[in-house]
Amino acid sequence: MSEHFDVVVIGAGPAGYVAAIRAAQLGLKTACVDAYIGKDGKPALGGTCLNIGCIPSKALLDSSKQFHNLLHGFKDHGISAANPGIDVGTMVGRKDKIVKQFTGGITMLFKANKVTAFAGFGTLKPNRTVAVKGHDGSVTELTATNVILAAGSVPIELPFARFDGKRIVDNAGALDFSAVPKRLGVIGAGVIGLELGSVWKRLGAEVTILEALPDFLAAADQDIAKVAAREFKKQGLDIRLGAKVSKAEVKGEEVHLTYTDAKGEQSLVVDRLLVAVGRRAATQNLLAEGTGVTLNARGQIEVDAHCWTGVEGIWAVGDCVRGPMLAHKSSEEGIAVAELIAGKAGHVNLDTVPWVIYTEPEIAWVGQTEEQVKAAGIPYKTGSFPFAAIGRAVAMNETAGQVKVIAHAETDRLLGVHMVGPVVSELIAEAVVAMEFKGSAEDLARICHAHPTLSEAVHEAALAVDKRAIHKAN
Repeated sequence: MSEHFDVVVIGAGPAGYVAAIRAAQLGLKTACVDAYIGKDGKPALGGTCLNIGCIPSKALLDSSKQFHNLLHGFKDHGISAANPGIDVGTMVGRKDKIVKQFTGGITMLFKANKVTAFAGFGTLKPNRTVAVKGHDGSVTELTATNVILAAGSVPIELPFARFDGKRIVDNAGALDFSAVPKRLGVIGAGVIGLELGSVWKRLGAEVTILEALPDFLAAADQDIAKVAAREFKKQGLDIRLGAKVSKAEVKGEEVHLTYTDAKGEQSLVVDRLLVAVGRRAATQNLLAEGTGVTLNARGQIEVDAHCWTGVEGIWAVGDCVRGPMLAHKSSEEGIAVAELIAGKAGHVNLDTVPWVIYTEPEIAWVGQTEEQVKAAGIPYKTGSFPFAAIGRAVAMNETAGQVKVIAHAETDRLLGVHMVGPVVSELIAEAVVAMEFKGSAEDLARICHAHPTLSEAVHEAALAVDKRAIHKAN
């Protein structure tokens, strides 16, 4: 006889495990099914983000930043060190310890909240039944009043550049190199390509990034993208735009690439190739026949504004539904659905989801770009302010970048805030709060900001919207 739960969650990534914990907090009998196996061969909660995505990449980004500063940045502070070196094994080992700490933390949280974990692949069957195929081949069936589908996403694989885990890798493979590759090729100048490309560039690799689109970071405000591109070029990242790759052949210890750009057919030889052309919803084998749940042309689960699939008791959240594939968006959807199931209010405003790229300098934004506002015919005004004029940034020796604020020309309501510079991953939160509460540029401008802080750049950019910045000419 199958065990019955109030809520069964399929997937234990940022959407799934958060939904399970919140549902349990609300008094619902909850189970969570997940198939991921960690590097130690044991089940590991946390999904892509925690195991092979957000957290391990930030660990390596920080390690590479420390090494880069030791080589190039500390001299300005009067700090020097003789013969600095890299132990990649120790660096990767530190990353793995951090991952294990957090996956273990989720296991403890599940126990504390009485969430029942099932290790195996979950498939939704009709009548809110979930079949769990364990790693030993056994099958367990669970029934539920509500099922939350949080299957996440997987890397898109190019037909001519199949992942082999050694020479041609996805994001997971690029986190586990045993040594710094002499030449690293990256297909895709998106978040993953830029972040991991930055890691290995700072550690000494020659990094070439091939991007098919003609514009750099087309999703970002182009004023911000131009500043970022200029800084990456200074760092030695070779980013080639309009480069469409057609072939990737492994020959011995090398990968031979063929691509086409404005000058015609080109070739590139690298030692390792990271393919980072995006991700797709991990919905394969998730749905059995007769569930009533539908997929769109991109393989995503169709849902309404409240993440309901249209089938009684079936919900879907995170990367496997519409909207940005971001861990924090996924978590908020998980919380919202758990609260809706429990009869409470729950909603996620997709218009105020922040975006962050953890390069050096960091890039962050919320809301619309100037290009989007202009295309929509919305009357607008902008203000910007450089970190070079911020005392704290100068003291940190991190002056590259700026903050840009976009407001409605008539109502002054904030339409978008865009940043490139030091620690903007943290600074963007202020803009998110302001926009969530329908704030104006004047609201940001009249809030007292501590001095000396990086946040003063936000303050001054908001003042600049009405040409009244204090520390620059208007």
